[in-house]
Amino acid sequence: MDYKKTNAPNNTITRDMNVLCGDVENVYETVKIIGKRANQISIELKNELEKKLQEFASYSDNLEEVFENREQIEISRFYEKLPKPTLIATQEFIEGNVFYRNPSNIKK
Repeated sequence: MDYKKTNAPNNTITRDMNVLCGDVENVYETVKIIGKRANQISIELKNELEKKLQEFASYSDNLEEVFENREQIEISRFYEKLPKPTLIATQEFIEGNVFYRNPSNIKK
């Protein structure tokens, strides 16, 4: 998923949980679903950022040398400006883009 083109807001929005959990019919399950998806998004974004910053890594033995790399700073700022994973996960849940299932509800 391309999180850079998401419709998620950058600021926190107060939401009515009764409306948000319409399909699930349980507030706690809704929060759990959104929380698990937010963790997945957070891990994906962290791995993507580390992979991009790895290109700029300096493996020198001298710890006193500090290199400022403009591209590295710009990449970090870009990721800081993205909406938080919880906001992205909530927006995905509202749009119906999150697949979830409850194993206890599956009929055998």
